[in-house]
Amino acid sequence: MSTSHEQPDRGSSNKRPRDEEESLDDERPLQRVKLDEDAGQEPLQNDVDITMTIDTSPRGSVTPPGFTFNQENLLPPSRKFLGLPPAPELPPDGFMHRTLEVDVGISQYIGTGLSQINGIIKQRFTDFMVYEIDMTHNVVHIKSIERPTATLVAAPSPTATMVESAEPWPPAFTEALAPFFSESGLNTLKNMYLEGPKTATEEVLPVLATTTSTTVSSSTDILPTEFVGGKTPRQKQGKGKAKAKPIEDKRKALSELIDSKEQRFQLHKVVRDLFKSKLETFTEGVQPGEIGARIVIKWAGSGPNKGSRRAPSDRDHQPYIHFTLQKTNRDTSDVLAYLARMLKVDGRSLTTAGTKDKRAVTCQRVCLKRGRMTVEEVWDKVNQSGRRTQDQIMQERGERGIRVADIDYRKGHLQLGMLKGNEFLITLRNVKAPSTEAINQSMEVLKTKGFVNYYGMQRFGTASIPTHAIGLALLRSDWAKAIDMILRPRPGETPEIQEARLAWAVEKNLDKALQLMPRRVVAERCILESFQRMGNTRNMLGALSTIPRNLRMMYVHAYQSYVWNAVVSERIRRYGHEKPIVGDIVYEEKLTDGDQSEASSPGAAPSKKQKSSGKKPPRQVKVLTEDDVNQYTIYDVLMPLPGTDVAYPGGELGELYRQFLKEDGLNPSDFNRKQREYSLAGSYRKIVHLPKLVSWSLLRYTDPELPLAQSDEDRILGIEPPQTEESGKFLALQIRLQLGTASYATMALREITKVDTSTHVQTLLTVTSEDQEYKGAGGTEMEGVAGSELMNEVEEAEAVALE
Repeated sequence: MSTSHEQPDRGSSNKRPRDEEESLDDERPLQRVKLDEDAGQEPLQNDVDITMTIDTSPRGSVTPPGFTFNQENLLPPSRKFLGLPPAPELPPDGFMHRTLEVDVGISQYIGTGLSQINGIIKQRFTDFMVYEIDMTHNVVHIKSIERPTATLVAAPSPTATMVESAEPWPPAFTEALAPFFSESGLNTLKNMYLEGPKTATEEVLPVLATTTSTTVSSSTDILPTEFVGGKTPRQKQGKGKAKAKPIEDKRKALSELIDSKEQRFQLHKVVRDLFKSKLETFTEGVQPGEIGARIVIKWAGSGPNKGSRRAPSDRDHQPYIHFTLQKTNRDTSDVLAYLARMLKVDGRSLTTAGTKDKRAVTCQRVCLKRGRMTVEEVWDKVNQSGRRTQDQIMQERGERGIRVADIDYRKGHLQLGMLKGNEFLITLRNVKAPSTEAINQSMEVLKTKGFVNYYGMQRFGTASIPTHAIGLALLRSDWAKAIDMILRPRPGETPEIQEARLAWAVEKNLDKALQLMPRRVVAERCILESFQRMGNTRNMLGALSTIPRNLRMMYVHAYQSYVWNAVVSERIRRYGHEKPIVGDIVYEEKLTDGDQSEASSPGAAPSKKQKSSGKKPPRQVKVLTEDDVNQYTIYDVLMPLPGTDVAYPGGELGELYRQFLKEDGLNPSDFNRKQREYSLAGSYRKIVHLPKLVSWSLLRYTDPELPLAQSDEDRILGIEPPQTEESGKFLALQIRLQLGTASYATMALREITKVDTSTHVQTLLTVTSEDQEYKGAGGTEMEGVAGSELMNEVEEAEAVALE
């Protein structure tokens, strides 16, 4: 094995004058080379076929002269059922095939016969803003970026405590607590307090007998020994005597719903001051359909921390810290990894309800399993308060495009799927339409009829290596092909990544490839590091297994999504989108809360394991017949994602579905694999999605670098308010809408514009847009950001957004 660590010779091939480069374009020969042991390098024990052609494209690449990128068709064989030629056509510049919507099964619209509306998507990050909708239907926004104040209950003082009144419940108690409780809630609290804490030997210990004097020697004197953790004289006499054991006191008082964190903090403080820590408080988890949270009040020691010598604090009942995260042009996984480093916690301690778009400004809640960390520590560590001043933190944008806000303690955790959907604020720039009426017609169709609920282009990657093609190789257990597609050179990447790929594919120098490959290129590095450890490339399955599981499964899910898209397109092309047909699949029982566009696979009955775990059994489906087809709407119709446990549609559509899978070398009824992680149960997804709260407006602007929307952080900091011009040269369409979980906003936009949403098409639209000539015309702090965004789009063309 070669151990050379020499840097590749960059030579003159990538430093030619522009005119010389252009003169070579038309004369560059295509040459196919077999890379074998004659290449001048000591060969690896490499069982992977690395026969390929490499491109001499001068577009900032470092590819050697005389080679072109491999033009092999990697798309699944089932492509022929889409009415497309088996091999895709190359673009006019010969710079390899680029994945378009039709290549991943996206072809149909709800609004047919409407005019095309051209517009640029995501020209600026603030042109695409995403706000999570939580389980209570609240839209997540940043409210405060200030350092939080903990809502903690202090431990009881061991010294004498003064009682303000000889009465056990003086009028001052009622006056102080009334703003937070209903009349019945306040009576519940009063009765619970006057009854005193429960014990094992005495059902109720009255407070009256212990609170008639104006002074008591200690706060623990009025509490039973079972609470404070001490032993009675009888307990100390011997082992054979009965012991008084604490019992669970389930009594509690609930406040009214309080939506303000400051008001909740005030109630915590009032209870602490009035009752001298004999009562404990904590915030109850948010309930579905409620706005705000309730404060729970119980006798101290009756909850999870009974038996402790100190009064439990509020945070003892709050094992989690929740906060709002706003991120700009960052992957959710990257941001969580960064936050884990800042907080010095395991990455698994941070969870979210869902993954948000990268090229956007997004807001969502994040949950931290905090250990003993406080909300103040979270704020300090994330904002690096030791390095940045308070003024910098409060007056400047968060570093690395990250802002953490609204930090508080919570009893419950967050896990994937604990959301109702997302709200989007999307701005399309340089809109070209026949008329304003044409725009309104398209918007009305989206509002009243919805859109085809396709998996968006983010699911499939771009350029010449479609993600779903890698997924098919994994499902067919073709490990060599999967590795080849992951590692092979492809255009559109940064020079450092190209160099690393060439070092592996052309020079067969593993060490050099690893040295050059950036750490952010995760899958490639995992494979190469595995080969390096093993000293050969024979164990391809083992090398693939070192890739993080979520990334491996992303490939497989992309293939499932491709098949789903393709079959849904055929369903709509053949039978329309107006109503269900015989053979369609629907859930037997309709959802009563929210609109779920995707759900887990069905089952006949809940298993014993499901019953014991408390998990809901999968929802059952049925195939529509003539008798019940009129009882459902198009919004009820489902299409399965391939798997062993799903039902396929009836009739010729189901047969077509099976043909798709068979053509790709898969068994439609058996997705079980020796490698269990590649075994697929399948799931269901609604074929048409109807968005909620759709609204739109038309704006005028001239400078494309001036913002037309404002993030929450910028609004609080007073930075870059939206700037429109009544007499601006260009038209923008600003859209606000809410979508359910797993639905793609880009697919909703596609329904409006009737324009391909692939990266290549959108990048071309941006570059050639007329408004680019007016960059900087209005002057802005963010001047040049559009260009940098476009560069990021090209450099990171293979980044795939996880759901």
